[in-house]
Amino acid sequence: MRKIKEKTIFITGGAGFISSHLIKKLIEDNTIIVYDIFSRNAMKDLGIDTHPNLTVIKGDVLDLGRLKKSIPANVEMVLHFAAIAGINSVTRNPTQTLKVNFIGTLNILEALRELKLSKKIERFIDFSTSEVFGIRALNVDEKMPLNVPPVGEARWTYAASKLAAEHLTSSYRKEFDLPAVILRPFNIYGPGQVGEGAIHNFVTEAIKGKPLTIYGDGSQIRAWCYVDDMVEGITLALTNEKAVGEVFNIGNPKGVITISNLAKKIVLLARSPSKIVHKPKSKADVEIRIPSIEKAKKLLKFRPKVGLDEGLKKTIEWYRQKML
Repeated sequence: MRKIKEKTIFITGGAGFISSHLIKKLIEDNTIIVYDIFSRNAMKDLGIDTHPNLTVIKGDVLDLGRLKKSIPANVEMVLHFAAIAGINSVTRNPTQTLKVNFIGTLNILEALRELKLSKKIERFIDFSTSEVFGIRALNVDEKMPLNVPPVGEARWTYAASKLAAEHLTSSYRKEFDLPAVILRPFNIYGPGQVGEGAIHNFVTEAIKGKPLTIYGDGSQIRAWCYVDDMVEGITLALTNEKAVGEVFNIGNPKGVITISNLAKKIVLLARSPSKIVHKPKSKADVEIRIPSIEKAKKLLKFRPKVGLDEGLKKTIEWYRQKML
């Protein structure tokens, strides 16, 4: 893998969980510009928010004018993380979810086109989601038909907006020669996760000795991917020319576990007295989500390295130190 060095990198939503871990990896050797509304800030928790190679711009991706003014003329890589995500945030704000995730993507693509940067930059990364595969996603690959469930359930506004953003990105690739790559993360977890997520919630509650709440019977199945492996997948997409014009699932098919067994495992690894309680589901849910990553393995040489137990131990230890 070619090392990313001496690049100017513009990142929307750069204060988020995955993007902050990516910045931590790249910040020593590159100039990073983060454009974010700062409803959350994982950069601060990772200790990179004051790094001299980092420029922070507070701005909304719905503000095309500010976005255009914020992108430097010498930018070489653009990564579009900005989005409303998380089941609770999405179901509370379905209209804003559609606006930010779709129009926000349109704005960053238009900004690059209007600034005549579409052909000049080395890479544009659009961060989509595994939610585009719908309720049942077993060993799904990038060629399979996507399955956004029926209109009316607020949860699926996220998947619909992200899928529309994929089509936008692909269209700009074809019409304006944008060197674009689309990535679909599958259940990423690890230290510094902000907002919502089962592992984040379970770990913090287990450390406090509070009950871990499972919605439904806990039979939902997920394949969990540690954040360092996700960052490796992003880096490969940024440096491998074979990535351009492609869509990739990034996840770890070996990290498969039911939500019920995940909660039990976290209680055990955290040596916690926490009890596990069940509550009725109040929102639509995904029954199973396991990716096929054969395409990423073949074209990008992507290989997730961190097993579930190892990743959970690292995550628990990080939060334990943070919460002390």
